[in-house]
Amino acid sequence: MNQEFPPFSVLMSVYAKDNPVWVAQALDSVLANTVRPAEVAVAVDGPVPEELHKVLEEYAKKHPSIKLIPLEKNSGLGMALQKGLEQCSYELVARMDADDISLPNRFEKQLTRFIQEPDLAILGGTIEEIDAESLQPVAIRRVPGTDAECKKFLKMRCPFNHMTVMFKKSLILQAGSYQPFHLLEDYYLWARCAAKGYIFGNLADIILRARVNAAMYGRRGGWKYFKSNVSLSGKLRQLGIIDWGTYVFNICVRFCVQVLMPNSIRKMLYKKALR
Repeated sequence: MNQEFPPFSVLMSVYAKDNPVWVAQALDSVLANTVRPAEVAVAVDGPVPEELHKVLEEYAKKHPSIKLIPLEKNSGLGMALQKGLEQCSYELVARMDADDISLPNRFEKQLTRFIQEPDLAILGGTIEEIDAESLQPVAIRRVPGTDAECKKFLKMRCPFNHMTVMFKKSLILQAGSYQPFHLLEDYYLWARCAAKGYIFGNLADIILRARVNAAMYGRRGGWKYFKSNVSLSGKLRQLGIIDWGTYVFNICVRFCVQVLMPNSIRKMLYKKALR
């Protein structure tokens, strides 16, 4: 590891439906970075198929930095990340999804910003969305850059690409860590961090390639997802982040997009407008 940079952990979660080939590619992209993590904590969210189990065991055997954290039963992403974060050994922790590809200089860029800005709590970046199978580019998802821009964006939408964030473990734990919250575990966490006055930031650079497919757009619709968003809007109001007017506006917009809108149109909207 380059001694110019502090040691850090990478936090991942895998579960039964994850593609073993994609998990291997995700781990390869982490291990191939110009600044390698001192530790890769992988929360295994319940029993997994033999093929995936074999991949995880082989990587852990080959790379001593990989720490497998088995959970007895599938508890969902929020709980898996909560348990995984507890096992991370270092103050700086980078999130990584099990089906994405970190670019080679991702961690170097993020660590550099943390060194330059000691008060920074959470730093994400831009992603290039790619077709899950062909790996061809689909879209770019940019997020606001400065702390003020992130806090303003938070009132309406999540200000981070979750799979890109690096954060300070102690501050995340002080904010209550990850908690179960259907498909919005990260957004709820960032809201609690904002309420505590933590400093946010995002790199303008693309630092990760994220797989997308039709199922992803389908998960961003339906009554269950809408009800989760209504609940989150209530949390934002309780935390003092939004007022009643913004609360009502958010719910109305989400009802149109997540309940009334067909998946085909929602897909187009996410690709063209919600970037």
